[in-house]
Amino acid sequence: MKGTRTSEVEIDADAAAEARLVAALRERGQRVTSQRLVIGRLLRELDRHVTAEEVLRRASEQLPGVSLPTVYATLDLLAELGEARRVSVGGPVLYDPRVADHAHLRCRVCGRVEDLEIPLDTAHALHAARATGFDAEGAELVVEGRCADCSARDAAPAAAR
Repeated sequence: MKGTRTSEVEIDADAAAEARLVAALRERGQRVTSQRLVIGRLLRELDRHVTAEEVLRRASEQLPGVSLPTVYATLDLLAELGEARRVSVGGPVLYDPRVADHAHLRCRVCGRVEDLEIPLDTAHALHAARATGFDAEGAELVVEGRCADCSARDAAPAAAR
């Protein structure tokens, strides 16, 4: 019975997210298309930082003939609507289903990007930027270095010597 309750909650969360997307599209006068709904659903289901190419591979299973420009345009629209976050941390642009302010870790060796779970308040940085006359739209915190896997891989040959 417990598993059923969990899936009901997940279905409710999915339905609520899709309803938010539909409302946001209509509010902006945008068409509600199956492509937009499927890509939004896929981003939520993948639940990690993804490239447009990754979304295209998954979307092609449900939307034969969907193109990379359509995926990019849809992901960028989702970001504009506040339903996704566009993450530029060096390398390819990533899209994140988590839209609340949060920090990222980026491995300089393998390029992996992960969320860093810390309290993050960008208000002070945005306020300071605006005080200089800068038209600030957002702020990101990215911690760069080597991920645990790359650090361990690099340490293994050194330990063997």
